[in-house]
Amino acid sequence: MNKVFQYVLLSILLYSCNDSEPAHTKPPTINTKQVYESNWESLSKHKADPEWFQDAKFGIYFHWGLYSVPAYGTEWYPYFLYRKDRPDFAAYHEKKYGALEEFGYHDFIPLFKAEKFDPEDWADVFTSAGAKFAGPVAQHHDGFAMWDSDINPWNAKNMGPKRDVTGEILTALKKRGLKTMTSLHHARLRQRHDGDSTKWDTYNSHYAYHPDYPTSSDDPNLKKFYGNLSQAEFDTYWLDQTKEVVDKYAPDILWFDVWLNHIAEDKIIEMSSHFLNNALQTGQEGVLVAKHDDLPKNISVLDIEQGGKRDVSETVWMTDITISDKGSWCYTDGQVYKTPQILIRNMIDVWSKNGVVLLNISPRADGVINKEQRIILSTIGHWLDIYGEAVYSSRPFHIYGFGNAKAEDGAHGGQSAKVTYGVDDIRFTTSKDKKALYVFVLGKPKPGQEVLLHKVNNIGYGPASPVKRIIELKSKTEVAWSKNEVRYSLIMPDIEYNEIANVFKIELE
Repeated sequence: MNKVFQYVLLSILLYSCNDSEPAHTKPPTINTKQVYESNWESLSKHKADPEWFQDAKFGIYFHWGLYSVPAYGTEWYPYFLYRKDRPDFAAYHEKKYGALEEFGYHDFIPLFKAEKFDPEDWADVFTSAGAKFAGPVAQHHDGFAMWDSDINPWNAKNMGPKRDVTGEILTALKKRGLKTMTSLHHARLRQRHDGDSTKWDTYNSHYAYHPDYPTSSDDPNLKKFYGNLSQAEFDTYWLDQTKEVVDKYAPDILWFDVWLNHIAEDKIIEMSSHFLNNALQTGQEGVLVAKHDDLPKNISVLDIEQGGKRDVSETVWMTDITISDKGSWCYTDGQVYKTPQILIRNMIDVWSKNGVVLLNISPRADGVINKEQRIILSTIGHWLDIYGEAVYSSRPFHIYGFGNAKAEDGAHGGQSAKVTYGVDDIRFTTSKDKKALYVFVLGKPKPGQEVLLHKVNNIGYGPASPVKRIIELKSKTEVAWSKNEVRYSLIMPDIEYNEIANVFKIELE
């Protein structure tokens, strides 16, 4: 007998009814008396997870930049390029582009033309995929800004594509009613070996200082590109760029990769207050997202890279995951992708634990989102079109579910983002008004099958609120069910089930 719903009774026993302006144009000022001061106490008054963010559940961003040109190995191409421990990168580079002394990483800029970049098309793809927010990696560790910058001379408007990539995509997203985000990874850019020849390739420096290469240049502009700056210079450079993104584009979400712990605390505080005050002035409810302990948890949302929590969280959290199956966050030649089954089922697990999913895609250097990724995004969107009621604006149940799947540890905390789930794995969400419990079956049940909901471990029998009816969410077909003193009995209706995951709605009086 299938045990798909074996523990559903346990779960319901305690259940009770208990056209936009351009992105580069700052929205109009809204009068407000609330102002965040530059101290943690004042910033702690900010609500880290506003309701719109709790409702959104799903967003998309993309790693796209100079590293997309070589399309080799990983977006950390410039990190490995100047180091001795990965000679394959230098060998590939020199064979295809010439000697490192003559063709440095910054020489990829003229080759990054993005000639097929169509922000309207991208925004349509993200919207059709079911995303409620989206945006670019505005700057990765490599020092190249993907916006029209007056601070950073190395930017996409002045060089390479000669387009304001961030402004164009955020404008297109706002036209479609999506919230916007920018992710910033540039805290890692600074060369933190400080001239110590024994630390020239330190892990905390994205570029290795090498006397034969431009990474050691004294040219003022190249020093900015390769992070060859003093700590004080770099902290100011980091802050000024971050504030510029906020001032020019007013993103709803400001998302940071790691290494904020290497930035001076006063600069982190100033950045946080600047973003949150700007959001107040523009009538937005801003969200700060960071990894590990880079920002205090009472002012920010925790992001777990390529992983997830193992149980229901009291606070809303996020995971950023790749559409690619292995290796790179950016496009690489021969890239392999996760299946829609793996992606959607793991996303359901995140949602059941009070999480939000941020999915990364990998456009080619020319600006094309390839067919393989489009098909996956379309599949996600189609599934959400059918079952989105159980996802968007939902809230976690007091247990996330149950099942037989074994979750390995994630590389950055929590569990892996690539757990193999099956039909015996169940996840739950609830409606905001607590009048519905959604039951996700992470597989395809069989029509006509009797599913028994037994009393479990002698925990009390019967829901606190009477069950009105149980329906299959896609067809709205009622599920035949009955109960006696020891169990519920459900008969799976004779309908066509989804191969990836199916949802049943338990409606309560």
